[in-house]
Amino acid sequence: MSTTSTSVAPGRESVSRPGGTAQRRPRKVARTVVRILPLAPAVVLLLLFMAGPVLWSLYGSFTNAALTGPNAKDPQWIGADNYVRLLQDPDFPRSVVLTVVFVLFSAVIGQNVLGMALALLMTRASGGVSALIGGVVVAAWVLPEIVAAFVMYAFFTGEGTLNQLLGLVGVDGPNWLFVAPMFAVILANIWRGTAFSMMVYRAALDDVPPEIVEAAQIDGAGPAQRLFRITLPVIKGTIATNLMLITLQTLSVFTLIFVMTAGGPSNRSMTLPLLAYEEAFNFLDVGYGTAIATVMLLVGVLFSVVYIRMLRPGRD
Repeated sequence: MSTTSTSVAPGRESVSRPGGTAQRRPRKVARTVVRILPLAPAVVLLLLFMAGPVLWSLYGSFTNAALTGPNAKDPQWIGADNYVRLLQDPDFPRSVVLTVVFVLFSAVIGQNVLGMALALLMTRASGGVSALIGGVVVAAWVLPEIVAAFVMYAFFTGEGTLNQLLGLVGVDGPNWLFVAPMFAVILANIWRGTAFSMMVYRAALDDVPPEIVEAAQIDGAGPAQRLFRITLPVIKGTIATNLMLITLQTLSVFTLIFVMTAGGPSNRSMTLPLLAYEEAFNFLDVGYGTAIATVMLLVGVLFSVVYIRMLRPGRD
């Protein structure tokens, strides 16, 4: 009897399990469809307004499209000629270097470090001082970019505000936009964009468990030790996210530099967005300008990959 029941039971299980699995599959598929269905409009919009233009731009970089003439009406496929031309263009590698320098010093170092410093200062200051700091810094951020650009132009120009202040102490300052154009636009972008990092880090610092900080303080840890061994490791995900956002934002800065220096003098502040604009709209070579914009997109992707790796769980 026991032998018979033992031999039958596995047979029943082998018959019932495939049937149950077959019945459960449509249910799982239906539940999955129901869950992702509300996301369908957002996915369609992303494909339409983001992936679509990117793919169309990528296609345009392999053509000889122009703003005027026969190539504007009927652009021809020319393969990788635009990219070969990029490698032979002496202005292109300089623009890549200037773009990396601009992003590194104005975003990764400038906005990030200054934003963190201001956020730490606001956590330790009184309510009135904290509100004053936040209001002054955010005022530069809420200005329209074109207004902020003209403000910075008036500040760094030969007879601008900076030289007027230096004149009070007997220093005759130069026209900073000609002598040190990258220095001027880097400081301008730090002034304009630091508020975003400050607000992000101000919110992140509020989430640091106070009991951990107090325990470290009781154990004798100084302010620098508490910052680098407790606070920064706790908010490292926020730091990586902020770095990615401000890097991508700074990579595409155009109006600020265009108003202040227009890429000059002698292309010494010609970043990739300005070079793409010059080729596409000044020289009317849309295909070549689009190729430059595609390279700029790839630079942004490289930065994003680095930051996404930093955001992976379990990374020290």
